[in-house]
Amino acid sequence: MAPGEARPFPRQYRLTKTDEYSSVFGFRRAIRGEFFLLHYGPRRPQGEPARLGLVIGKKFLKLAVQRNLIKRIAREQFRLMQPDLPARDLIFRLAVKLKKVDRHLAAAEVVRLLGRLHRDGSGTSREQTAGKPAGKPA
Repeated sequence: MAPGEARPFPRQYRLTKTDEYSSVFGFRRAIRGEFFLLHYGPRRPQGEPARLGLVIGKKFLKLAVQRNLIKRIAREQFRLMQPDLPARDLIFRLAVKLKKVDRHLAAAEVVRLLGRLHRDGSGTSREQTAGKPAGKPA
């Protein structure tokens, strides 16, 4: 494909239904980054691919052009890393208010979060797991 040409993001790699998003959010696991929360759901059956959902709210990024840019960046990085990812349902959610998008920082953060999910195997991160209270020292 030529540079700048649209690459497909097949339906089998996308979360498309409200129930699919709800099950991931209901699992209450997330890895926090500087800009994003990467929510992840329970492991999918063996042989099925990881799937991606995106939640980029107007509350955090006013301009539609910039929201769409974030989505394109996240999809592309996911597409590049997808064969190496664990079989999970993933949702990237913008978690901080931004005035302007730096595409290099955004892409680096997506790669970093997906790498942390991949490295851990179970998909959990001790220091940044949302929805779980921190354990008290003995």
